[in-house]
Parts: sequence; C-alpha cells; structure tokens
Amino acid sequence: MKYAFVFPGQGSQFVGMGKELAENFVSARDVFSEVNESLSQDLFKIMTEGPDAELTMTANTQPALMAFSMAIVNVLKKEFGINLKDKATYVAGHSLGEYSAACAAGVFSLSDTAKLLRLRGEAMQSAVPFGVGGMAAVLGLSFQDVGALIEACSTDKDICVAANDNSDGQVVLSGSMTAIEKAVEIASEFGARKCVKLAVSAPFHSPFMAPAADVMARAFMNVVANNAQIPLVANVLAQPITDHKEIIKHLIEQVTGTVRWRETMTLFKESNVTDLVELGAGKVLSGIAKRSNKEMNSISVGSVAEIEELANNL
Repeated sequence: MKYAFVFPGQGSQFVGMGKELAENFVSARDVFSEVNESLSQDLFKIMTEGPDAELTMTANTQPALMAFSMAIVNVLKKEFGINLKDKATYVAGHSLGEYSAACAAGVFSLSDTAKLLRLRGEAMQSAVPFGVGGMAAVLGLSFQDVGALIEACSTDKDICVAANDNSDGQVVLSGSMTAIEKAVEIASEFGARKCVKLAVSAPFHSPFMAPAADVMARAFMNVVANNAQIPLVANVLAQPITDHKEIIKHLIEQVTGTVRWRETMTLFKESNVTDLVELGAGKVLSGIAKRSNKEMNSISVGSVAEIEELANNL
C-alpha cells in the first residue's frame, strides 16, 4: 500500500467544522486552542458557530481549514498512534492546503502555519480592490485547449490566466473582472460545456497577487523551517520536494502561479499510489481523485467515524 495524504483548499469550509472532533478528542481541542492563541482570536468559535460571512473571509478561512486538517492529523497521532511520516509516500495540498501539508510534514510549526495563513489571507484580499478581479470555472475543456479561450479574453490591461488545473475538463481561470466575464460569455464558442463565475473575493493565483507574494516572501524570512519528513508535492511543480528552502520558494511562487493538481494526480498514478486520503473539510480532492484515477482508492476523512475507520485500515 502506498498512501498520499492531501489537504483541501478554500471553498471546502463550513460552519460547524471541528465541533465533533473537539467534543470527542482532547488532542483536537489542543490544536484549536493553539491556533486561537497564536492568532489572538477565537477562530474556533467562528469555525463552529459562524456566522458564515465571517468564516468565508479569506483571512479566517485559510487558517481555519488548516486548523481542522491539523486537528485530524493530531488525533491520528495522539489517539491512535499513527504518525503520517510512517505511512505517507507523499503529502500535497490544494492552494492554502499546501501549508497544511507542509505543517503535517514538519516543515513549519502549527503556530507559525496559522500566522502565515492569516497573513496570506489578508495579503491576498488586499492585493486587489474588491470587484476588480474574479475567477471562473471552465468545464469540458482540457488545460491545453483552454489556452485559446484565455488568449481571446486577455488584453494588455485585462489579464486572464489558468489558476487551477484541477482535472481533465476542469480548469479555473483568474484575472480582471472584464476578462472573466468575457470568458463566461464566449467559452461555449471554444468548446466548453460550461463556464461559471465563482463566488470569490479576488483573482487568486494570478499576476494580480504579486503584492501578496512579496508579503509572503518577507514573512518567511522570520519563520523557522525544517526539511520535510514526507516528500511534499508542490503545487507549482507537481513534483515532490523535501528541502525547506525549495518548499518556501515554491510557496511564494504559488501565490501568483498555477495549482497543477491534475499533474499531481498523474504523479500519484505513475508512482503507484494505491490510496489517496483527504484530511479535512469537504470531499473536493477525493472527488477529483475518483474521477482522475478509478484504480486508486480515494476517501475523505473529517468525522470521528471516518477517522476511526481510517485508523483501523492503516
């Protein structure tokens, strides 16, 4: 058996996440308390009680999703004696989930990861005035074929790029609102089955995020980092790395770069990964994996019952 543990990104959050874990495990409560303390905020209350508008603020969503994922990692370790480094061939995370993966692999402490994600969320939100940029999901076009649509929507001032190459037939565009709205309007002419504008507050993973990349570059200068105990598949490379300097370099690039998730799934397949385990909120990544590689066993783990079942199988 070869395991890849993956960590979800923005959009998977929901009010109530972490509540069941905290009620059942001291080790989960410890994680939520440490994150609260490091951020000087009761983030756990927002996670469990909302309101939804507060949880979906980027600066809250990013550390919240990481906290939920890391609570599961800590429960597996403390309650069931399962350390990911003994089981995982790879770790990877989608966008902000790459920080969760780095934390799980021992690159950053939990406290530093929470602070980095709070800063990342704030920097990404403030990089572009609200309404200037947006994102859209293109369904039914390959990553290669979406290039013609991008070209048709882009001008010197209206930039449009591929932000997420999620799977065959699912590519997310990011850029100026004018370019994104044009993509939604004309995508069918390029063979897309559908092109839907996403409910996001900024054009993530695009050149518009350059100010946020600068903020993160400065922030990493003050963070203690270790080499990864588990090979981490970087979003912008779709290749595994362990050197902490390389991981930091590519996390900075990731702010403006493409999340190469489809290629990450290809790497898992070519490396004969038998089981993909999504640790955290939602089922987005395990769903993509099921469609991408039907031979790989893909599960999502977020509830007490799912954690217990995973622990028994591991």
